[in-house]
Amino acid sequence: MKIKRINFPTSLQKVENIKDDNIDVFVELDDGFTYTLVVGTPKNLETLMEKENIEYLPAMPPMIIVKELTEENIRKALDTFLDNNAYWLKLYYLAGELDMEILENTLSRIKSEIEEIL
Repeated sequence: MKIKRINFPTSLQKVENIKDDNIDVFVELDDGFTYTLVVGTPKNLETLMEKENIEYLPAMPPMIIVKELTEENIRKALDTFLDNNAYWLKLYYLAGELDMEILENTLSRIKSEIEEIL
């Protein structure tokens, strides 16, 4: 799979601090499907914890991390998510959307497979 187009609902030029922020990104692949993802910086993760006055990141859908929010960095990071039919891109996209029943069934199947091996 290849990236056909990357769109930024908020222009990268509007990002005040490219080392401390996160941004939504629409990634259209050559199969025509568009994935919505969040790309952020390591400093932004720290800022999010400080804003909430906590010492950890709470559970949330995964974010793609880049050192600075530039189009080049974002494209390079996204390119690494395309192996194996865009497995990681699809997983990040679905992480906050998967139905709990699907998760439980998958875990049950894996548990059964492990028990058969042991």
